[in-house]
Amino acid sequence: MQISEIRVDGYEKVVRCQDSATGLHALIAVHDTTLGPALGGMRMLPYASEDEALFDVLRLARGMTYKSAVADTGLGGGKSVVIGDPKLKSRAFFEAMGRFVDSLGGKYITAEDMNIGIEDLNNVRRQTRWVTGLSLSDGGSGNPSPYTARGCFMGMKAVLEEAFGSASFTGRHVLLQGVGAVGGRLAELCQEAGAKVTICDINEARVKELCAKHGFQSVPDARHLEVACDVYAPCARGATINDATIPQLKCKAIAGCANNQLLEPRHADVLKQKGIVYAPDYVINAGGIINVSIELIPGGYNEPKALEKIDRIYENLRQVFQISREQKISTHNAAEKLAERRLAAARR
Repeated sequence: MQISEIRVDGYEKVVRCQDSATGLHALIAVHDTTLGPALGGMRMLPYASEDEALFDVLRLARGMTYKSAVADTGLGGGKSVVIGDPKLKSRAFFEAMGRFVDSLGGKYITAEDMNIGIEDLNNVRRQTRWVTGLSLSDGGSGNPSPYTARGCFMGMKAVLEEAFGSASFTGRHVLLQGVGAVGGRLAELCQEAGAKVTICDINEARVKELCAKHGFQSVPDARHLEVACDVYAPCARGATINDATIPQLKCKAIAGCANNQLLEPRHADVLKQKGIVYAPDYVINAGGIINVSIELIPGGYNEPKALEKIDRIYENLRQVFQISREQKISTHNAAEKLAERRLAAARR
């Protein structure tokens, strides 16, 4: 196994691993550990090149720093990417990844992300203790989806207050695009709170199942932006808020659990100009990472403590909206200022 460092300005440590015995080719980026060790998921994709993988891991690691800072997890930001076809996984492959993670001595703590499951993490765990998000039976916090959904629901209350002057869901129309494990649960929570819920997904069978079970209304995924609503909740693909879609929006607010909803940061400014309240995704969807972070406190995972911290997403978003109003900047920029404020306080 060969581990080598890649010098990148603004990052504490970026390393590559190439292991001829297993075929592992991976990168770990540690952006900032001011607030604590860098926590961030591991993803596996067939990147076209190492440069493409490096671009992804750097972007994601920086995002985790801000996400953890705003969520007050007591952790820093990092990420790992594995270059390869997810169909070609093996136990030896992820054991090698475990040795790579372990080589950083706890500076980076990994978790589940795209194309990485509990079984993969269990194999990583054979070689390092620096793994979170394992099953409850293995002492972890289990499936993060319901916790992410709960955090988004709490965040929506702050969004409703900002957009309509009341946190009440009663009589509000919420349009959810993407009803997988997180979006589906979020739809249930919104309806239970009194909202009218319309759902869509590229998986039509999933939409039919949820409509039959809960009485949701539905719309074809390709036409969902035609629906007028109070709150639009993107809960699937990223980069769906862009120059093409923004003119089609028929909502007063955007509050969803998808990652990287804006194609570019400037789109937050466009939303502000149009009077649409936007909840920065890494603030509102932090429930999962908060839940995982509780595994690292003395005594191990404690669900009541996790829920207490997840519910603070409501207050974090209120602070973001206040900064946005006072400084006349987009909520995206306001969230970054809040994160930088907390990082600066820790450095002092």
